[in-house]
Amino acid sequence: MELTVIQALIIAIWVALIESRCLGYATLTLRFSPLMTGFVCGAVMGNVSEAMMVTATIQLIYMGAVAPGGTLPSEPAIAAAIAVPVSLIGNLSPNQAVAIAVPVGLLGSYLYQFRFFLNTFFTKVMDKYAAEGDGRRLGLSIMLIPTVISFCLFIPLTFIALYFGAPVISDVVNMISNGPIFHILEVVGGGLAALGIAVIMHVIGKKSLLIFFFLAYFMSVSLSSLEINTVTYAIFGCICAGMYILFTAKEA
Repeated sequence: MELTVIQALIIAIWVALIESRCLGYATLTLRFSPLMTGFVCGAVMGNVSEAMMVTATIQLIYMGAVAPGGTLPSEPAIAAAIAVPVSLIGNLSPNQAVAIAVPVGLLGSYLYQFRFFLNTFFTKVMDKYAAEGDGRRLGLSIMLIPTVISFCLFIPLTFIALYFGAPVISDVVNMISNGPIFHILEVVGGGLAALGIAVIMHVIGKKSLLIFFFLAYFMSVSLSSLEINTVTYAIFGCICAGMYILFTAKEA
């Protein structure tokens, strides 16, 4: 599989839309979750199923991540936008894609901070409109200037990273596929996914409810040979939740 110019450009535009927040609060939510970015990459490259398996593993890393002040130590959307195409091109496993996504996401966080730095050069324009009481121009400049800066920053850099960098990364990974480095990437990728699950359990988990987590885990392991799909497990989860509410509810 090869990444064409149009495909790389579409993914780059998608990243710019998310990072610029030009579509409102929804884009902020999409930025914190790589699942939608992975879906877009899969749809653009014509392999949604493989892309979603990769991005689901990447999502595990960020499940327990918090963003104080709207910033993350790693950019999930940029990580998925690069790691998923690289995985599809090089036929990498999800764990190997995770090991690629982590350093890419760290670089993306620096790029996101650089966007804020560029915005500061245009604050004088906004201050001028505010001093003049020109609400229309002030509002337009607040929305338009950061968006234009984000598009000018993220589209070319993401396009270059995808179109020129993704094939190189996939070729390098394929060259070392039978060596110890490749095995290390798989182990690290699997460990990072497990760490994400542990973090989310620590953040939102209650000790009294951990029994349900272990129940779901051992059910998935014990019943793996039956090839039960996620919808069936969701139904089991709803039944367990209903039973928990039924047995713990106080009588009126």
